[in-house]
Amino acid sequence: MIAAVNGHAYAGGLETVLVCDFAYAVSTARFALTEVTIGIMPGGGGTQTLPRIVGERRAKEIILTGRQFTAAQALEWGVLNRVCEPGTLMDAVTETARTICDNAPLSVRQARKAIHQGLQMDLRRGLMFEIEAYNRLVDTKDRREGVLAFNERRKPVFKGR
Repeated sequence: MIAAVNGHAYAGGLETVLVCDFAYAVSTARFALTEVTIGIMPGGGGTQTLPRIVGERRAKEIILTGRQFTAAQALEWGVLNRVCEPGTLMDAVTETARTICDNAPLSVRQARKAIHQGLQMDLRRGLMFEIEAYNRLVDTKDRREGVLAFNERRKPVFKGR
């Protein structure tokens, strides 16, 4: 999932951005977890996802103050992958999505799963999980097509099999 922020992402909006695979935003976008300013706290994953992305100290400052931050800060802190000028956001998101879609769907799925699940494990178990995910791709038609296309110097045609 790619978040495309074309305005403000406060409270649940920012929590939604944080659970996406990656995020793009326009340069004028603003972000905040404002819940403490109205007597509640983030309840959509913000206290868990934000510290994993920006670190504990910065997450505490963001959450406990409820202050907004800019797209440039979000990029610097790892909340965003890219900042785009207004009017170019969806072109950038679509280009990235197309690039991903041109890759082998089984490989994309396994790599995404290995990253996500591996981060929930210690490094040793994460590496073992990665090998298991890799081995699931060895006998696929897409892997054979990818190798053949590479050897024939052409673009592969993946079928998701």
